[in-house]
Amino acid sequence: MIILRDDKRIARFRRVSQYASLIGLLALLAGLVIALVNPEQFFLYELLALMVGWLLSQIGVYYGHRYMRRPRPDEVLDKAVRRIAKDGRIYHYLLPVPHVLLTPQGIIIFVSKFQGGKISVHNDKWRQTNVGMRKWFGGESLGNPTKEAEVMVGAIANYLRKNAPEVEEVPIAPIIVFTSTGTQELEIGDTSVPVVHHNKLRGFLRQQRSKKGQPTLSKANYEAIKAAFDKKAEHLIEIVADDEIDEE
Repeated sequence: MIILRDDKRIARFRRVSQYASLIGLLALLAGLVIALVNPEQFFLYELLALMVGWLLSQIGVYYGHRYMRRPRPDEVLDKAVRRIAKDGRIYHYLLPVPHVLLTPQGIIIFVSKFQGGKISVHNDKWRQTNVGMRKWFGGESLGNPTKEAEVMVGAIANYLRKNAPEVEEVPIAPIIVFTSTGTQELEIGDTSVPVVHHNKLRGFLRQQRSKKGQPTLSKANYEAIKAAFDKKAEHLIEIVADDEIDEE
């Protein structure tokens, strides 16, 4: 499998997370000091410091979850699919969506979610419980991954219309993947988009490939899509994943 990853972007947003968290903490401390010294006279400064501190801390958390926590989502996905997609090319943080796998069978979009706790989905309605204090400190709402997947499919389809107009139809399959290595309980009901934990992603992809009647890209379409995707990765060195790594 060929891995193409924008390491400069990862490093850049790691720094953003670090600086935003640090400055946010200092702003919150400044607001606390003002509140203790003279809250009536400097109320507006206290309020401003607390608002800025909270906003920056949220920015730090947002980018920290995606670019600082280890293993990162891209690393989890690489490990999960490298042996089942030896003929694939996976693009991280290069295209309009974060994680895209191109294979001769089509395009797979991975919607990575790190949230833990008890997560359930029924009729495309999502719910997250048992998160404790993480809901208020260092947490991020789950949102609606199904809608995120729909938006990502549209973004890739639009990108191909602009950069590979000769490709009229291409199978694009989104998969919602939970990449957390911590405690997590998934209750999956009816959903229009497949949902798996990363530990089961390899088996899911193997099962999908074994089904008869699966669409396959023509050579011309595959090369056109590959060229369109590779335009965003011209500055990168292709890294061949080590297929000798033992499966766990």
